[in-house]
Amino acid sequence: MSARKLTFVTGNAKKLEEVRAILGNSFPLEVISHKLDLPELQGEINEVSIRKCQEAARRLKSPVLVEDTCLCFNALKGLPGPYIKWFLEKLEPEGLPRLLAGWEDKSAEAVCTFAYCDGESHCEDLDVLLFQGITAGKIVTPRGPRSFGWDCVFEPEGYDKTYAELPKEEKNKISHRYKALDKLRTYFIEKS
Repeated sequence: MSARKLTFVTGNAKKLEEVRAILGNSFPLEVISHKLDLPELQGEINEVSIRKCQEAARRLKSPVLVEDTCLCFNALKGLPGPYIKWFLEKLEPEGLPRLLAGWEDKSAEAVCTFAYCDGESHCEDLDVLLFQGITAGKIVTPRGPRSFGWDCVFEPEGYDKTYAELPKEEKNKISHRYKALDKLRTYFIEKS
């Protein structure tokens, strides 16, 4: 009997690879990916995640997992938050620390929210499960490879290296994505 499948809605092969690596072999579902252009929604972190998940489940009619990643600058009261994709696209990594030039506080939180819907229900707000991980750190001048979003400007608390400078295995043990996926893995293992 083949494993039940869970569709991770992403077109990003590096994200899929990281998710599979973090979930490991003990995860009871086979994680596959499907690229789907979902509307880019505005709102608070949880609201955006729920609405993206509902739309993905409506379109694919199967169990879906969507991810929303935020980078929240404390001095800017959580901005850019869920809009980090556009800030990074327009400002590039060098521009992100410049946003904090007028503030002493360079602290930030990396927030990852995975939203799951079984695809069998209509996935109303209550039917979408959220698994969220947060890693505290600070924004620094870009260091390390620039191959994975804003990793080169985020230095996690307790480290002197950015996410980009850390070996993948080490990053995957402390990251906001790891923390969210650990909660998701626990949920599915207990459920199965």
